[in-house]
Amino acid sequence: MDRYFRFNELNTSYRKEFLGGLTTFLAMAYILFVNPNVLEPTGMDTGAIYVATALAAAIGTIIMGLIAKYPIALAPGMGLNAFFTYSVVLGMGIPWETALLGVFMSGVIFIIITLVGIREKIINAIPEELKYAAAAGIGLFIAFIGLQSAGIVVLSEATLVQIGDLSQGPTLLAVFGVVITVILMAVGLRGGIFYGMIITAIVGVIFTVIPTPNSIVGSIPSLAPTFGAAFAPFGEMALSEIFTYQLLIVILTFLFVDFFDTAGTLYAVANQAGFVKNNKLPRAKSALLADSSATSIGAVLGTPTTTAYIESSSGIAAGARTGFASLVTGLLFLLALFFSPLLVVITAEVTAPALIIVGILMASALSNIDFKKFEIAVPAFLTIIAMPLTYSIATGIALGFIMYPITMLCKGRGKEVHPIMYILFFVFIFYFVYLGE
Repeated sequence: MDRYFRFNELNTSYRKEFLGGLTTFLAMAYILFVNPNVLEPTGMDTGAIYVATALAAAIGTIIMGLIAKYPIALAPGMGLNAFFTYSVVLGMGIPWETALLGVFMSGVIFIIITLVGIREKIINAIPEELKYAAAAGIGLFIAFIGLQSAGIVVLSEATLVQIGDLSQGPTLLAVFGVVITVILMAVGLRGGIFYGMIITAIVGVIFTVIPTPNSIVGSIPSLAPTFGAAFAPFGEMALSEIFTYQLLIVILTFLFVDFFDTAGTLYAVANQAGFVKNNKLPRAKSALLADSSATSIGAVLGTPTTTAYIESSSGIAAGARTGFASLVTGLLFLLALFFSPLLVVITAEVTAPALIIVGILMASALSNIDFKKFEIAVPAFLTIIAMPLTYSIATGIALGFIMYPITMLCKGRGKEVHPIMYILFFVFIFYFVYLGE
């Protein structure tokens, strides 16, 4: 085992790898409870989502460890689950089963373009500013959802939104959760988001704001309500009803966000560990194949896009250098299957702080956008602001991709725009025309 993962060459040990894998798990374990909470409005069974989340994370992470040999963990992505729920299912009215089919197909397409080797061409076609804008916009969208679910921001007939009643128990608990999580993150505690949720849940139980769980460990919930549901539309609907323009936009959006989120995370984490050589990541194709395979597998199990997690950097900081750490993280996700009874105490008020903090972390991409250049600022700003205001990641991306060629042409920089961006310009124009019909 140590020879397979090259322990001596990378100056590591079983102890370092185990601690690194454990640290990564604790840093991202919050997704086990946040994902069912975010997807619940779709009507999906939360117990099944919990199991699908744990299994998708375990399988994806273990594949990453065995094939790519990197200490990088995977799990259903934050932002993509919000897009799945609020933009696709609730916004477009697409059944969650059909939406899962869209996720599955995006994973298959991801596998194909990785094998064919056109990944670099697609990455280079889309300007960095729009990639950063998409990441920042998703961060604002996630934070907005967190503020809403916590009751900190509520509906207003006069101004659309306003601050909620902070004297209410659930809202006050969420505010406490945000504060305690911020403190834990600020002092540099690894797994601060996860520990913040645990502390918030305990305080909520003490003050009877949330129910007390009957047990901590229990039997594994049934996966039947979501397993294979992605293929259910084929037995219930005509192909013309399944493969609509809306579903095409959904597939492209899932593909786009996962594509660049994964690439950015892989390179960021790998660079921290010292794996990147001459601006290239060894075994990049294997890492991307692990990610895309996990997406398709996760969709079959019953969860939106599975992607690489930046929290893996905490495990690397703790000493992880090989795929053995990923095996440890994956096995811990399998062990977590027995802790589903805790779902009863991980309510919206408890998960809201996690959404807000993750949103803050994603919004840090704003620092990479040159807002002094107006031709860049306009499409980037529209991408960012449209996501929370329209409750749609797809709309934000579409507006940015439409405006970018326009501003660049007007600035006399049209030759700098890749031909693929012009193609996407007309695709998204058609998208808005279709929505208006």
